[in-house]
Amino acid sequence: MDPFCLKKLNKERLERRAVILLTDLTDGRDRVVKETDPVAGKLGEAIRKAFLTGQSGVIEIDGSSFFLNVYLPSPRLVVIGAVHISEALAPMAKAAGYEMEIIDPRSAFATPERFPDVAVYADWPHDVLLERPLDSYCAMAVLSHDPKIDDPALEMALKAGCFYIGALGSRTTHAKRIERLKSLGFNDDHISSINAPIGLDIGAVGPQEIAVAIIGGVIKAFRARDNLGKDGN
Repeated sequence: MDPFCLKKLNKERLERRAVILLTDLTDGRDRVVKETDPVAGKLGEAIRKAFLTGQSGVIEIDGSSFFLNVYLPSPRLVVIGAVHISEALAPMAKAAGYEMEIIDPRSAFATPERFPDVAVYADWPHDVLLERPLDSYCAMAVLSHDPKIDDPALEMALKAGCFYIGALGSRTTHAKRIERLKSLGFNDDHISSINAPIGLDIGAVGPQEIAVAIIGGVIKAFRARDNLGKDGN
């Protein structure tokens, strides 16, 4: 591989940006393509699908062969609130292959003893997420039930374009949340991306079942990328 391509590839991956190493099999030339790079025609469509599905492989375009080596950031689940649901969710997220972290400024709740093998930050979400920015390969589950903790996290998740945003609470609670978010400048289109009530509608009762609904909703949202790539929509 060309050293310049390797350096660029490593930089993009380190910064959690999706990239494709595109190799022209006719002449062996490599090119690093980012999700935001414009690529026209049939090759551009094939690249778009590869970013959606995350699947590497050989494609044929107008008599030429290309190998697309796809590098997607690992999905990250950010949980706001060190609550009972979070305890049940942690092993499920790990089993599903998600890097999970919990943020809660209430240090009595956010302890390593309660959440072994999970990154726990006993600090305000705004401060943690400035150091560990969100991106489109992040999911957020807002569970603290405290607007002072939840709202700044939701604001940052909406701005980052997280692939899944869910918030715990009743319809009344969410209606009040919507008004607060609108006062921050978010419109109905932005707010409609928040899954509230959180998780799949399976009639969940209790922390364990709610955790199942949440991880199911996260997986469904992430795998919807695959369906888009396969359907070509």
